[in-house]
Amino acid sequence: MNQEHLQHGVHLHFYCHLRAKHDGMLLSEWLLEQAQHLGFGGGSVFRAIAGFGRHGVLHQEQFFELADDLPVKVEFLLLEDQAELLLQRVRGAGVDATYARSPASFAVLGKH
Repeated sequence: MNQEHLQHGVHLHFYCHLRAKHDGMLLSEWLLEQAQHLGFGGGSVFRAIAGFGRHGVLHQEQFFELADDLPVKVEFLLLEDQAELLLQRVRGAGVDATYARSPASFAVLGKH
């Protein structure tokens, strides 16, 4: 029988546009790559069907010309020190993105 090991850490979200690039890569891919290089357990990218950001421009899936620039969210469940490490790397690279962090408790279910 596997026992769950509940960990306490951070739910870290980055918000950007689907086409946003950094260092020649899509920003969402760059963020995932950085987390992978740091040895983190995983991350995910989610595409929105509509949204607007700090510039007030509404992007919706129904508008053909804006469909490739929809908002995306890149998220990670991390320990506090991992979150700080990733944020330091993102800041140091001069990335232009919005992020949010909130406390999180998480565990892996099933076979590890």
